[in-house]
Amino acid sequence: MEKQGLLTMKTLTLAALCAAATTAGSMAVADTGLGALFKREQSSLNAVPQNRLAGLFGFKTRKNRRNVTEVTMSKAWLAEQPAAKGDAEFACLAEALYFEARGETVKGQFAVAEVIMNRAKSAQFPNSLCSVINQGTGRRYQCQFTYTCDGHEEVIREKAAYAQVAKVARLTIDGAAPKLTDGATYYHTTGVSPRWSRSFTKTTRIGVHLFYRDDRYTIASNE
Repeated sequence: MEKQGLLTMKTLTLAALCAAATTAGSMAVADTGLGALFKREQSSLNAVPQNRLAGLFGFKTRKNRRNVTEVTMSKAWLAEQPAAKGDAEFACLAEALYFEARGETVKGQFAVAEVIMNRAKSAQFPNSLCSVINQGTGRRYQCQFTYTCDGHEEVIREKAAYAQVAKVARLTIDGAAPKLTDGATYYHTTGVSPRWSRSFTKTTRIGVHLFYRDDRYTIASNE
């Protein structure tokens, strides 16, 4: 009887040990499976662009801007800046500066860029840079920028000049350039005296361009 009790105790102990081992194994498998799941989820989150994640969770993101503390109005300073690149809006502004102001001083190029930006912010004009630049294109005497309807093909032949105005365009779009024209939305060269200029407020002269503001309209703020 004593031997039978001892055998029964051993059997129960062995069963308990087997059960414990089985439970531990299941927990280990569960832990391993959960860990793998977490890793997969983390990998998926890492693959989502940061701005997309911010949108999903209701956070606002700031547009990337060049880390430029002060713009110097000189060719030498621009030459030290990295090559400029960007989207379609950037390309439109760079092209406009090339054909409208590549012979201007650096300050004059920034001023022309500012006028185009001011137009995009004004209720008087379209609300994108490309639309502003191409407004009236194809209609005789109605284009806003002569190069878009002068009948000549727009070919960029002076690569160095384009590289410079492209940097001006990039810095202007990024908000790094100082304000120069006091809200001007029009300009013309000093070699002409268009009739429309008498209707607007002259704000400044920079290089070979005179700048004007239409006081009937305000310029929206970037901030």
